[in-house]
Amino acid sequence: MMKKIVILFVTLFLPLAVWAQSEQEKYIAQYSDIAVQEMLRSGIPASITLAQGILESGSGLSPLAVQGNNHFGIKCHKDWTGRTMHKDDDAKNECFRVYDSPDQSFRDHSDFLRYRDRYKFLFDLDRTDYKAWAYGLKQAGYATDPKYPAKLIKYIEDYNLARFDIVTEAEEAELPQAPNKIEEPVAVRPSVAPSLSVTEKEAVQPSEDYSFALSRKMFSLNGVPFVYAMEGETYESIAKQHHLFRWEILKYNDLEKGAVPRAGEIVYLQAKKNQSPKGLDMYIVSQDGESFHAICQRFGVKEKAIMKLNGFRAPVELSEGDCIKLR
Repeated sequence: MMKKIVILFVTLFLPLAVWAQSEQEKYIAQYSDIAVQEMLRSGIPASITLAQGILESGSGLSPLAVQGNNHFGIKCHKDWTGRTMHKDDDAKNECFRVYDSPDQSFRDHSDFLRYRDRYKFLFDLDRTDYKAWAYGLKQAGYATDPKYPAKLIKYIEDYNLARFDIVTEAEEAELPQAPNKIEEPVAVRPSVAPSLSVTEKEAVQPSEDYSFALSRKMFSLNGVPFVYAMEGETYESIAKQHHLFRWEILKYNDLEKGAVPRAGEIVYLQAKKNQSPKGLDMYIVSQDGESFHAICQRFGVKEKAIMKLNGFRAPVELSEGDCIKLR
């Protein structure tokens, strides 16, 4: 008899409980797992992702979310080759990305923030400081609404979204480093190297013990040692100082024979890598005409390897929003 009463109670009142759940709560229940997965992959707080999703997509009920699986209002930009839909926003009939699934939208949102220079400072913030992230998004220009941070914070606090930012020690250890941290040059301590013949140099394998001149500061990016060019230097003088040939310097830095160094530019002293470090999977171009060579120098990667990875053909002409795979 008691069993029948329990079944009757569940039958009568469960629909009421489901009905009473707000649209925001339904959205959180449906997409919190994806937000956490993206946090572990990208480092963006799950609370921020969920709050943005609720706000930008109207809890998943906006036409853009329903018809285009676009939960974050990300526009097409010049590099987008997928499906599109148009709607009025800051201007009339603007182009927005259409995704095959909400999962793709969440992933693209993470990449949009992590690999654009203007958002990278966010990852230097404490991941559990959702208020700093909310105001940082506004500072970076993600939204024009002056109340945007306050709206995000209200959703996070009303629905206790910060609980999704809590991770285990093992998960914390696996979170990716901040992009700016990975890109930061590391000072290295060189040691004196004897002059080597071409044959002897070819036999030497690169190692973490860099044998170069002691007379200037040396750094490393992506595990590749480099120096900053100084006023009045030539590639020949840099090569001589570090017991290298000029042609080696040109080869290591993807340079033509007539190239001349500019003060402050990076000059690698060993061959660059075929891919970037883990956590810098791609780079999203900041402005039209950005130099492909400069990007490869910045990340310590070979031009030919990155061209092959992306299917580029020389010369590479870049526009704002273009996505360059780095690994």
